[in-house]
Amino acid sequence: MHIGLVGPLPPPSGGMANQTRQLAHLLTDENIQVTLIQVNAPYYPQWIEKFKGIRAFFRLIPYLYKLWQASHSVQIFHVMANSGWSWHLFSAPVIWIAYLRNKPVIINYRGGEAEAFLNKSIFWVRPSLKRVSAIIVPSAFLKHVFNQQGFDVTIVPNIIDLDRFAAQTQEWNVPKIENSPHIILTRNLESIYDNATAIRAFSIVKKNFPNAKLSIAGSGPEKLMLEQLVDDLNLVDSVTFLGRVDNTAINDLYRQADVMINTSLIDNMPISILEALACKVPVVSTNVGGIPFLVKHDETALLVPPKNPGEIAEAIQHILTNPEKSRKMAEAGYEMVQHYAWKNVRTQLMEIYERTLSHRF
Repeated sequence: MHIGLVGPLPPPSGGMANQTRQLAHLLTDENIQVTLIQVNAPYYPQWIEKFKGIRAFFRLIPYLYKLWQASHSVQIFHVMANSGWSWHLFSAPVIWIAYLRNKPVIINYRGGEAEAFLNKSIFWVRPSLKRVSAIIVPSAFLKHVFNQQGFDVTIVPNIIDLDRFAAQTQEWNVPKIENSPHIILTRNLESIYDNATAIRAFSIVKKNFPNAKLSIAGSGPEKLMLEQLVDDLNLVDSVTFLGRVDNTAINDLYRQADVMINTSLIDNMPISILEALACKVPVVSTNVGGIPFLVKHDETALLVPPKNPGEIAEAIQHILTNPEKSRKMAEAGYEMVQHYAWKNVRTQLMEIYERTLSHRF
């Protein structure tokens, strides 16, 4: 089998980029030939990155050439697709090039903004989607979104490497309430993740837990604004901006954490939540998008409304002051995340590949 895998790669690190890289390695380990076509390849020449109006052209032309070249040899295109211009510039061209070359396409749609995007752009998106062999999505949330538009989809969950993301011990560690409870945030510094609300919630927690620490792993355009907010709230000594964190360091960060928080405004199936659960870290998250489909409130995580630092702080403190309840929640989350292991996802994905190939003939 020869798969043309289309998607972003780190840097920057993000859910889709990490999933693309991980899937490429896992398929190769299965003795499947993989041709990887990167949608966010570095600009050449590098200085063109400064010119927003024309830089897309310098990335798009080499990308289309690589797609055309790959279409000669691959048997299936597997496209990690997203909403907005990412769809129009990178996903749709795969479908039409594959159509011209008589090659099947599997769209692996992952955008948290899918509902708004499809409602607005379905006139332009539908002709392309009608020509794909299969649509797969990682959550029941996205399945519902596509069903509303009349498309049948199959759920194939995100993949978590449970050998890499795993609790340090089999026993859950009681939060270090009397010492320095460690709270972590592992999302990029972008507006849709509303990290400012997380920092404001932490400032409330600090009033009851003066030795608490917050570590923020991620990079992005809001860094200066968030650093200023930390300064304004007199939290400089308690908040650490770690920037981009590599795979080894992020594992260690989860294992050192007492609570992981996610304050996103729009989301699908955050990999960061699954990673935290795999490390038996209790999770507090906003209840937006696909997150309520991913975890159950008060069973595998605590869910709160978005843009509400008071309720987020209250949920964090509930975890820190109720160790037995938090232990049970962490254990339940750990059991749930086992469904996202490659050995389980592999079976579903291979069935789709084989079915797609058999329907070609």
